[in-house]
Amino acid sequence: MDRSAIILAVDSQSKFYEDRALLKLDNKPLLNHVVDAIKGVVGEVLVVTASKEQSDIYSKIVSSANVQFAVSDGEPHGDLAGVLTGFETTRGDYSLVLPFDAPFVSKDVTSLLFELSIGKSAVIPRWPDCKIEPLHAVYHTGQACEAAKKALVAGEAGADAVAGCLRGVRYVSTMVVEQLDPDFRTFFRVNTVLDLKKAAAMVRRKRKQ
Repeated sequence: MDRSAIILAVDSQSKFYEDRALLKLDNKPLLNHVVDAIKGVVGEVLVVTASKEQSDIYSKIVSSANVQFAVSDGEPHGDLAGVLTGFETTRGDYSLVLPFDAPFVSKDVTSLLFELSIGKSAVIPRWPDCKIEPLHAVYHTGQACEAAKKALVAGEAGADAVAGCLRGVRYVSTMVVEQLDPDFRTFFRVNTVLDLKKAAAMVRRKRKQ
């Protein structure tokens, strides 16, 4: 089974005073934290950006030589158009979708999602209140690509719409994820200055432990 990873960075230049993918956490850009977290889990990494300029900048700082870039020019701009670009570009049978601003992605969790994906259209973590984590999930690339196209035609913009257009989705309870990642650090995202400070504190706490 060929495995790919799609790192979604189409909104990295919003919600902050500068491009969040370039923000340093523990002296390393946020984007590099995600790339490093999936080394050995996938054979291909694709970063989807909103512009060629953005891709050019990232290519100079990314920490792995085998990372490729693709520009999402879909309308409307958003997560759904970005993941569609990823599904259309990657070569793996199954694709792990991740946000660029999640510095504590768990290799154990992503490996589990891949293991559970065989024969399924997608494997998506789901919370007890039924909310899902579509940007921390594994998809059958071909089926998800067609589902994303249908969702866009229907006027959807969020990545969660892909699951609604798929059959054979396996939802994994976050109680299972908790066994591998007790603090759910894998889902933590840096959206604000306060989040970045929290992330730095999490790094320091882990070092002390």
